[in-house]
Amino acid sequence: MRLNTLKPARGSRRAAKRLGRGASAGQGKTAGRGTKGQHSRAGGYHKTGFEGGQMPLQRRLPKVGFVARRSRLLAEVRVHELGRFGDQSVDLAALKAAHLIPRHAERAKIFSSGSLDKPVKVVGVKVTPGARKIIEAAGGSVE
Repeated sequence: MRLNTLKPARGSRRAAKRLGRGASAGQGKTAGRGTKGQHSRAGGYHKTGFEGGQMPLQRRLPKVGFVARRSRLLAEVRVHELGRFGDQSVDLAALKAAHLIPRHAERAKIFSSGSLDKPVKVVGVKVTPGARKIIEAAGGSVE
């Protein structure tokens, strides 16, 4: 087998319509473009979202929302998700390895949500006061 002999599987690729090749070909004369108008002519083009001069939808609607750039670097973890660590210490690298936070996160914070039945040692990760109570009540510690 050589690269110059590779072909798609037979029947997997449909032949392109041959436009403007006479009336008997089925797409002759106007070649499926209809008669007259901007799109019937070569170079008939308008930008995506152009509505013929009417104010486009994306400009009629108000701006919505805001995403802070630094929010991509911050991550949130719930207390009940720490249960999978057992007696291990939990730090930023461990949270990334467990896929609880994205790889690009630079900081994380643990929030009180759910309960914890195993003691966990939290190192170098911010913890809310409520989460600290839950972790310490389970016999864990926060450093």
